Amino acid sequence: MTKKRVAMRNIREVLRLKLDLGYSDQQVSRSVRVARSTVQKYVQRAQEAGLTWPLPSDLDDLQLEATLFGPRDRTTTAAAIQPDWAQLDRELHRKGVTRRLLWEEHRRQHPDGVQYSTFAEQYRVWKSTAGLSMRQVHRAGEKLFVDYAGLTLAITDPRTGVSHPGQVFVATLGASDYTYVEVTRTQSSEDWLSSHVRALTFFGGVPEMIVPDNLKTGVTHPSRYEPELNRAYAEFAEYYGVAIIPARVRKPKDKALVEVHVQIAERSLLAPLRDQVYFSVAAANEALWGPLRELNLQPFQKRLGSRFELFTELDQPALRPLPSQPFEIASWKRTTVGLDYHVELAGHFYSVPYRHAKTSVDLRLTPHLVEVFLNSVRIAVHHRVLDPSSTHARQTTLKEHMPPHHQRVGEWTPQRLRTRAAEIGPGTAQLVEALLSASRHPEQCQRSCQGLFKLAQAYGVERLEAACCRAVFLQAFSYRSVESILKHHLDELPLTPEDPAPRVSDHVNVRGPAYYGQNTAPETVERLSPLPEYEFDPTLN
Repeated sequence: MTKKRVAMRNIREVLRLKLDLGYSDQQVSRSVRVARSTVQKYVQRAQEAGLTWPLPSDLDDLQLEATLFGPRDRTTTAAAIQPDWAQLDRELHRKGVTRRLLWEEHRRQHPDGVQYSTFAEQYRVWKSTAGLSMRQVHRAGEKLFVDYAGLTLAITDPRTGVSHPGQVFVATLGASDYTYVEVTRTQSSEDWLSSHVRALTFFGGVPEMIVPDNLKTGVTHPSRYEPELNRAYAEFAEYYGVAIIPARVRKPKDKALVEVHVQIAERSLLAPLRDQVYFSVAAANEALWGPLRELNLQPFQKRLGSRFELFTELDQPALRPLPSQPFEIASWKRTTVGLDYHVELAGHFYSVPYRHAKTSVDLRLTPHLVEVFLNSVRIAVHHRVLDPSSTHARQTTLKEHMPPHHQRVGEWTPQRLRTRAAEIGPGTAQLVEALLSASRHPEQCQRSCQGLFKLAQAYGVERLEAACCRAVFLQAFSYRSVESILKHHLDELPLTPEDPAPRVSDHVNVRGPAYYGQNTAPETVERLSPLPEYEFDPTLN
């Protein structure tokens, strides 16, 4: 995914968190991993442009960029250019490296950066506080920490006896330590999001923020400053109105609470079940949720109450209500529209508007729908065909997606062909019906009938009807036969019952004797003598 696309998604997320959810600049900055000044700039430009949330549905990324920025302002203030002090500190441990050398390298990259004295003073301030550890105090309903445990529960296939590790998902609310644990088959994006949905259902509400680790199913590209969320994960966050704030890379203190509860889950819940055999994920969860209930009801050792009591007192009243319907799990796929204005998915082809042929698009896939997005705007939607082999057609094409000349071809259905033939006359109707019955391929029959109707423009409707009547009488059911009759004016001859039946050599597809230079057929035909008759002898074996 390009940096430009990531930047536009970040701008949309900043506007959602600020204009819709009303988060502070600092909260938005931490969630999206951009500077607070950048948050303020995006919001100010949106307000100046008269934008509100939700943004217009037809406002794609290119239009949003033009609306907010117009000609780009590439000036950067020196205050926004902050070095990576931790990296500089590590460089200073290398032989021969000095602060002035690092400052000079920094100024070459950022000519508008601070002077050396300010650089040295900022480093001293950072160094004096770098080793301090701040005790985290979590507000009620503010954060939900999520992660996978290191230990797993084995799930055994009863048919083969083969076991595979069931993954253990752990979610903990910050203020009360109230915990949810479940087993899933994998750590795939679908299982990851499904666990989130079930966890929110278990807690009965939505927190302000979710703090995950930087696992691949949640964060596509981990980064200290600008992590890129998985597209489906970002969609989940927007649906529930929650901010996703991934823990910083190699910063376990950012999610110390869930790390502790992962350890508690491993020791109190998983270790006692290590020798049990489970034949399904449901059976493993049933065995796990009983001890989990006891853990949440168990009194704390160093403070009053239990996790459940603090949950009902602190977190539960502060959680926002759940949506009326749970989030529908979706996955995303990047693909390119073919020259035939269709996209392919699992052997089935879905149409998009023809003007987007050969364009890169995003597919949003749910169990029931296939949605096609271009620059964050949906341009097509179809019912999903899960098993292409179960249906005769291998494509789903909407008429409005086709160019005009393709639409006209597709309009010639068998019923329309019959109707058009009947308008010309009964002879033409009989000939078209014979073509429809004999043709194995609808497209072939369609072309023959269209050619037949076009003859009316050159010869007139009356002559075409007469030619079709003669072709039906001769049983010459083809476009070429009717064309030959009209070309040789045979339709103008009277058609009477006394007319001889057609000979095989008169058929348009048979050359006949004249083709080989013979004027007449052979006068005599050699006949085979009959086989001799034998009398059956019962003694023969």
